[in-house]
Amino acid sequence: MMSILRSPQALQLTLALIKPDAVAHPLILEAVHQQILSNKFLIVRTRELLWRKEDCRRFYREHEGRFFYQRLVEFMASGPIRAYILAHKDAIGLWRTLMGPTRVFRARHTAPDSIRGSFGLTDTRNTTHGSDSEASASREIAAFFPDFSEQRWYEEEEPWLRHGPVHYSPLGGVHCMARRPGPAGADCAQ
Repeated sequence: MMSILRSPQALQLTLALIKPDAVAHPLILEAVHQQILSNKFLIVRTRELLWRKEDCRRFYREHEGRFFYQRLVEFMASGPIRAYILAHKDAIGLWRTLMGPTRVFRARHTAPDSIRGSFGLTDTRNTTHGSDSEASASREIAAFFPDFSEQRWYEEEEPWLRHGPVHYSPLGGVHCMARRPGPAGADCAQ
């Protein structure tokens, strides 16, 4: 994998998934979306999609053979998911903290205000997924946003978004520079 050159002050990217259990409940989906916005993440791209079982198997390949693998694949293909590319100075760490522990029982006891502590149902139906490193973020973003060029984003969009001012466009679902058009297809009119 090619190394991406970026400024030491550059924003970090992460993939955030809202799983079918949360997407199926509009109030939970909106609450998670509001947590993203209130924690000062910049939404770089977003999309809602239905995942095929083959895609799920490929994405969770590292867990193949573990007792929960088939259940996880079936669940992730059971309904729509929402995928985000989020940017923040510490996107990976902050998103993982907001999600809370993977195990819902632990989340409810150690991080009850986390997303999983508040909305998680089981360890599989735990509302969200997030990248655990920069390498996995790059790989996972490419899986969900195959037309997104991380290198091009760091060269063209990141400096504009980092220096602001930015605003959130509810119609496009992404953050945009006030004086610069947003990503392809996003409505960034004020």
